[in-house]
Amino acid sequence: MSFIMENYSMILAMMATGVVGGILAGLLGVGGGIVIVPVLFFLYQGLGVSADTAMLVATATSLATIIPTSISSIRAHKAKGNVDFDLLKRWGFFIFLGVMIGSFVVTRVDGQWLTLLFGIIATLSALNMLLGKKDSMFKSLPGHAGQGVMATCVGFFSSMVGIGGGTLTVPMLTFCNYPAHRAVGTAAAVGLIISLPAALTMLVFGDSPIDSPYGTVGLVNLIGAACIIPLTVLFAPVGAGLAHRLDAAKLKKVFAVVLIFTGIKMLYQVLG
Repeated sequence: MSFIMENYSMILAMMATGVVGGILAGLLGVGGGIVIVPVLFFLYQGLGVSADTAMLVATATSLATIIPTSISSIRAHKAKGNVDFDLLKRWGFFIFLGVMIGSFVVTRVDGQWLTLLFGIIATLSALNMLLGKKDSMFKSLPGHAGQGVMATCVGFFSSMVGIGGGTLTVPMLTFCNYPAHRAVGTAAAVGLIISLPAALTMLVFGDSPIDSPYGTVGLVNLIGAACIIPLTVLFAPVGAGLAHRLDAAKLKKVFAVVLIFTGIKMLYQVLG
């Protein structure tokens, strides 16, 4: 009880992160990690944690929160027939390979490199939301070798910055003339392949920095995960319901602008 009283502001902030992450995931179809990582990054710094440690813990904690939300999302998309299991069979090993390499790198590198990488990915993702063309750049997916490279990159970069499958998988697939709804549904399954082994690797093999926030095991902040997970799962359907009543396309552009500023701020913190 004394811990709750002493850290109520942090707990409330974590819970708010779960609510916002869940609503945006359902409303805009964006992965919760793209919201959770920067919020935790700045939140932890506000609690006196160094920027390097904040990024490491935010990355690992975000991946832990993606596990249950991915399972929930897979069930919903599978019921609608939007999960391409044939593609997952081709991509699964390569995603896992990329995840294991990326997760190992996270446990060994300085947090500023992760901040730099997230800033770049967030900014590019936001620009794609704002400027992305509706027409596909390619007529179809490449051959097995090309798809192996794509899948390995998805696993590697996603695990490095704490995001699920949607941020990178959906644009990659849609650029190759892949149906958008199946891309989103399949990306949910990719998110589970990424988040489960990545979070476990960072939990077991990560060394908690000295200034880690209270409740951190390895690189995963268990208190943050416990606060965020139930609210993300609870509010994702709320966001999905709002999507039918609000102009999600316009809201997505507003979110993209916010994400650009967030990405630039993270880049400035490293390079400024």
